[in-house]
Amino acid sequence: MLRGYGWTPYFVEGHEPEPMHQAMAAALDTAVEKIKEIRQNARVRGNIARPRWPMIVLNSPKGWTGPKVVDGLQIEGTFRSHQVPLSDPASHPEHLKLLEDWLKSYRPQELFDAQGRLKAELAELAPKGERRMGANPHANGGILLRDLRMPDFRDYAAAVPAPGVRGIGDTHVLGPFLRDVAKLNSEQRNFRVFGPDETLSNGLEALFKVTNRQWDAATVANDEFLAPAGRVMEMLSEHQCEGWLEGYLLTGRHGLFNCYEAFIHIVDSMFNQHAKWLKVTSGLPWRRKIASLNYLLASHVWRQDHNGFTHQDPGFIDHVVNKKAGVVRVYLPPDANCLLSVMDHCLRSRHYVNVVVAGKHPAPQWLTMDAAVKHCAEGIGIWQWASNDQGVRPDVVMACCGDVPTLETLAAVSIMRERLPDLKIRVVNVVDLMKLQPQTEHPHGLSDTDFDELFTKDKPVIFAFHAYPWLIHRLTYRRANHDNIHVRGYKEEGTITTPFDMTVLNDLDRFHLVMDTIDRVPRTGEKGIYLKQQLKDKLIEHKQYIDKNGEDLPEIRNWQWGASRQ
Repeated sequence: MLRGYGWTPYFVEGHEPEPMHQAMAAALDTAVEKIKEIRQNARVRGNIARPRWPMIVLNSPKGWTGPKVVDGLQIEGTFRSHQVPLSDPASHPEHLKLLEDWLKSYRPQELFDAQGRLKAELAELAPKGERRMGANPHANGGILLRDLRMPDFRDYAAAVPAPGVRGIGDTHVLGPFLRDVAKLNSEQRNFRVFGPDETLSNGLEALFKVTNRQWDAATVANDEFLAPAGRVMEMLSEHQCEGWLEGYLLTGRHGLFNCYEAFIHIVDSMFNQHAKWLKVTSGLPWRRKIASLNYLLASHVWRQDHNGFTHQDPGFIDHVVNKKAGVVRVYLPPDANCLLSVMDHCLRSRHYVNVVVAGKHPAPQWLTMDAAVKHCAEGIGIWQWASNDQGVRPDVVMACCGDVPTLETLAAVSIMRERLPDLKIRVVNVVDLMKLQPQTEHPHGLSDTDFDELFTKDKPVIFAFHAYPWLIHRLTYRRANHDNIHVRGYKEEGTITTPFDMTVLNDLDRFHLVMDTIDRVPRTGEKGIYLKQQLKDKLIEHKQYIDKNGEDLPEIRNWQWGASRQ
């Protein structure tokens, strides 16, 4: 089987320690020589055919060299050796004797002097300098890390002459920027993009104008973008991609993992361990910082209407924010220019896990590049051009986080500004999710004063969120106005349907957001009551229309900010 997978296996098998040591040493020598031969053939002779790399298979008894039998039960070579073989030596003299014999079997008197120090002649055998395992710079990748050569992300800006213009899809705008990152760093070969066969699907097709998928197996006539050398690494295994990227970062390089949002969960435990490693090593002065682990989650929950329920899960964010605040960052840019600004920041950062959620389908664009840079630097802010509470206290705060929630919030605001013109509305957009936490909990968090200035201390907040609603409550539970925050987000309702119907199924749509506001702002009065009834009727009309036509209502598909007021 291993040969079928393309390896050259070398087996080290047995149960007697002395001959096993000799067999392992011989196998290591053979493997090292084989690796040197492969490298020589490729680098000197130009032979880039797919090699059969050596691998060593160790077959030894489980629990080898430990207690063989305890209390009449076989330990060595059985499942019991994976547990604690001697549970309580302090109260079991026979167990204490077994422990003593076990430890003495390693002959410590031959290794240490009377003071417990390693004998000098043995210490002298250790390699010197960078030849030591712990001092090898490849094991402390921050030593080898070099800054990426970065293009100016502003040069890739989407034109936004007015808020709400139609865009080509945010990741399609990001693609040319990543293309040029790959191009500028091609000589120093320290940037790669990883993904489970989704680089094209996630809107990053521009990468293939300057590089290929690295591939050293057979190809057929209709294959595309496959070559022995390339900066894109793809394999339909999220585990493999995560492992590749982590190893790449740990040895002093930079990378990006692009993935469908729902399936990034496959690497939950691998992310866990990397985040824990970052937390611990950040406190070790000799351990140099490495490039951040960057996730780009496209093909997200609100635009998986064609694939259905299996592809609809935004819960990776919940998993990420469990980790230490000094390590994790979560960004939900509302449009392409914000995505460019965020990604530039993430690729320059060190020793973080950055999660960026962005869409790939055509969507409205809200901010010019200058405005996007300012908004992303602040991480959260009032969109004054969408608000009408200047100079007065708002009646309601309409908050949004994520591209689709931002769209639905602004559509809701446009309805209210037309139908309830006396209502004072403040629109707050969140790019950096961790801004919602207090600064005592996260370094990006807002002070209570700053939070209250945005969200008020006593006014209703209708919060449209990309992921599961309870995460917003969790992040804001200490805030003064928490009891007035009403969150709409994904509540595990999904199927194959239209894009807008996905929001309707989860009460995130513009009509529900308006009705939520009417329910919480008594001063909407009779106008509010009549408007609420009309919106309920509109939801029925929506359902009937999509059942008949298989697409959303024209007024939904063609909606533009400001059109109704013009």
